[in-house]
Amino acid sequence: MDKAVNENFIGEAPEVTSYSKASPDAGPWWHLPPSSPLAMPVQDFASPPAASVEIKRRGYWVPRTAIFAGAAVLTAAFGHELFSILSFVVITPVQFLFLILSTVAFGWIAIGSMSASLGFLPLFVGEQPDTIEPPPPTSVLTARTALLFPVYHEDPAQIAGAIEAMARELADLGRNSYFDIFVLSDTRGDDAGAKEAAVYRALSAQLEDVATVYYRRRLKNTARKSGNIADWVERFGADYQSFIILDGDSVMSGGTLVSLAAAMEADPKAGLIQTVPRLVGGETLLQRLQQFACNTYGPAVAAGLAFWHRDQGNYWGHNAIIRTAAFASAAGLPDLPGRKPFGGHIMSHDFVEAVLLQRAGFGVHMMPSLEGSYEGMPPNIIDVVARDRRWAQGNLQHLAIVSQPGLTPMGRLHLGMGAASYLISGVWALSLIVGVVLALQGQQMIPSYFRDDKTLFPIWPTIDPGAALRLFLGTMIVVLLPKALGLVLAWKQARKERNFFAAVQVTIGVLIETVYSMLIAPIFMVTQTVGSAEILAGRDSGWKPQKRNDGALTFDDAMWFARWHTAIGGIAGAIAWTVSPALLAWMSPVILGLVLAGPVSWLTSRRAGPIERWALATNEDRRPPPVLVDAGHRSRDWERKIATPGGLSAQPDAAAA
Repeated sequence: MDKAVNENFIGEAPEVTSYSKASPDAGPWWHLPPSSPLAMPVQDFASPPAASVEIKRRGYWVPRTAIFAGAAVLTAAFGHELFSILSFVVITPVQFLFLILSTVAFGWIAIGSMSASLGFLPLFVGEQPDTIEPPPPTSVLTARTALLFPVYHEDPAQIAGAIEAMARELADLGRNSYFDIFVLSDTRGDDAGAKEAAVYRALSAQLEDVATVYYRRRLKNTARKSGNIADWVERFGADYQSFIILDGDSVMSGGTLVSLAAAMEADPKAGLIQTVPRLVGGETLLQRLQQFACNTYGPAVAAGLAFWHRDQGNYWGHNAIIRTAAFASAAGLPDLPGRKPFGGHIMSHDFVEAVLLQRAGFGVHMMPSLEGSYEGMPPNIIDVVARDRRWAQGNLQHLAIVSQPGLTPMGRLHLGMGAASYLISGVWALSLIVGVVLALQGQQMIPSYFRDDKTLFPIWPTIDPGAALRLFLGTMIVVLLPKALGLVLAWKQARKERNFFAAVQVTIGVLIETVYSMLIAPIFMVTQTVGSAEILAGRDSGWKPQKRNDGALTFDDAMWFARWHTAIGGIAGAIAWTVSPALLAWMSPVILGLVLAGPVSWLTSRRAGPIERWALATNEDRRPPPVLVDAGHRSRDWERKIATPGGLSAQPDAAAA
């Protein structure tokens, strides 16, 4: 292979490629295989292509009917009970608006609870909920798979440690020769690019006898992450049957990687297989709360999604394997017409790519039972909100796609539910505002509407407090049902292990997590409502690097972030107290969450205390998987090398290897 060398650039070049000023890659170093292009035509949402493969789907209507019919029954019961309460005398326009908003919000919750309930059933009886069977990690492989790490101002030490740990596990299994690793950088700036390039160059040299590590940094980060991956497919995709996407904080065990590759080889109709990553590595209280919630309630939720999605599932953007040829032929993304935030490149590309694979006839699967897939999460609420703002824009952007005639019904449902997941916060907020207006009407502080022009006197709303209490309790049961199901599964596992203390620990953990989730939920209600309003008004979120570590907030920063939450909570509390103590008690979960938004944001950004660390501990905390332990050790080793002058240059020269 020819080497391209000049005074600024050192790299290994393909036989047919000359790295010149016209190269799409930036210096100061790159390392790439020979070019193996694969065409990736842009798709048209209006006219679907002929299906690449034909999949006979029978009986899929049964679980989907069970989910939505069950949710419809619960929602109808809620709406009927609320109507009977509001129309004790006669329903007013404001009451009717409250009825509609509250019923819509409840219906959304009911869908999630029904899905988790149906996912709970197979797990409780010991069945696997996977839509495609996971092969054993000792499976024989015949095809090559690429591990892709798209990075954008990520910590190179963390990624290098994860890559090295994963590569060495593959070597221990004797399957490392079937995997190549690509670090696909979109980092901006020559200084930042040179620093990360030095790390990956040293990593490539260090793993020379274990796995091939390639690296390149794009000169132009067109279309962000989706464009980064498309660039790899079009330049090198033909050499790989499949590729596995990993995030900057992703780690997957060697056995999991082999199982995914073997599953893709075994089913030529499979286009994508999504694992369910476990949240790990958290140190702050927020991270511990999220880890506990994901790993305790998540199995029933994921099993429920697999139950009714079947092979028309979704894609979460990472920790998944994708068939390269299927992706290239079916998932080329067009730019949407118009200005940002609805026009331009597609931000939440993963949902759309799954929809395009579905309509081409490829299966989009989920493997909830496959262990060994891990990721992290942002350390504090401010960073979560910043990430959530991007996700909100990406999901609301799908409203421009969902009505296109070239989509499948299931594809439309995925895109529509993604957008609804953010709009529902606005519905919840409006229902609370209208509820306060109703309470003021009940105290005759605001004149109610006249029934018609023949009515001489206003109709004062009258509410049955007993019926209202029954409705509240019923609503709380539906809201808390996924948590209860997760707790039952944890109790079942503790009984199987004959570990009474584990049952006590998880019970206390659920209580702690539930209290904090009730305090945090109003914070996200406000931020998602404001974010959705900004997006609908045309404000773009941009693309900023994601913070993954060192998330402790100062108290002043936390209070400044929550200034509007606190003001809204204080005003709402004052109004509720003026109306009646009963109204204040009814709204107390929301009011407390808003008033305490600053202290809660500050407290959850701190390192979790010993009681929280014990109560919120997950299986991965108690028995850390070897690949995570190894990745942590190696990441710290890379940090020392980076911090030591000459620590990276001491590695063998990768370009000369």
